[in-house]
Amino acid sequence: MRIRKAVFPVAGLGTRFLPATKASAKEMLPVVDKPLIQYAVAEAVSAGAEELVFITGRSKNSIMDHFDKAYELENELQERGKTKLLEVVQEILPPGITCIFIRQAEALGLGHAVLCAWPAVGDEDFYVILADDLIDGQLRPCLAQMHRVYQEYGTSVLACEQVPHDEIGSYGVVDVKPVGPGLGEIKKIVEKPKPDEAPSNLAVVGRYILTPRIFKILQRTQAGSGGEIQLTDAISQMMQEQTVLAYEFDGKRYDCGSKLGYLKANVEYALKHPEVGEDFRNYLHELSIEEHFEEGKKDHAAG
Repeated sequence: MRIRKAVFPVAGLGTRFLPATKASAKEMLPVVDKPLIQYAVAEAVSAGAEELVFITGRSKNSIMDHFDKAYELENELQERGKTKLLEVVQEILPPGITCIFIRQAEALGLGHAVLCAWPAVGDEDFYVILADDLIDGQLRPCLAQMHRVYQEYGTSVLACEQVPHDEIGSYGVVDVKPVGPGLGEIKKIVEKPKPDEAPSNLAVVGRYILTPRIFKILQRTQAGSGGEIQLTDAISQMMQEQTVLAYEFDGKRYDCGSKLGYLKANVEYALKHPEVGEDFRNYLHELSIEEHFEEGKKDHAAG
């Protein structure tokens, strides 16, 4: 009961971060000193993945370059005796991990991106990871938590969390029958419902464990919400044949597909960074005092 393959749909245009993403993938946006895609890869590897399948688009060569070996850079760091930086570069992709890059010719939705991975995944259960959902699993990475559920139940598992009522329309939302603490069998799944029509406020976020049955279903799935082939629609069909579980993971998710979520991730990851965390915390404290002082001066002048 081991999952060896992880799929990373990274062909999106990242329009919410233009112009930063005009020539570079949104998944390469850094959180402190690592790009989002590197956090996602590390999480997949921690859950046992050995083959990483990237579904890319035209402007995503930076992702391929990031996980490629940089001989000139490594040689220069070695010659200059910068061993710590050399280790940082060499640890980007752990030994024994294989990368496969597949071009998605058209942006036809998440479901289509997953379907593009079929030749590389074959007849195996697999992970799907959306890198712009950065999840701090705290004690255990989110995918590793999900893998434990998968090992016990041997079926598809979707990461879920409770979301505010006014945000429901941005997610796939599920109705579940509880089977254990934080775990439920999905009875219904709806893509981006109106808040007043949603079956619950339990939303699917960017981590999936799926069986290969999903590929044949995706083959015949028609375009749905937004004119795209929705993975949610295919999962809804698969539920008629197989059990699909919703798992409320332990940890905190940062929606790095939004500017505010991305900024929050940078601040909170910086605060716990071993190199800059203490100095950054002091800076924020000083900034807060300075702002408070300036506000006091304004109030005094107004009075």
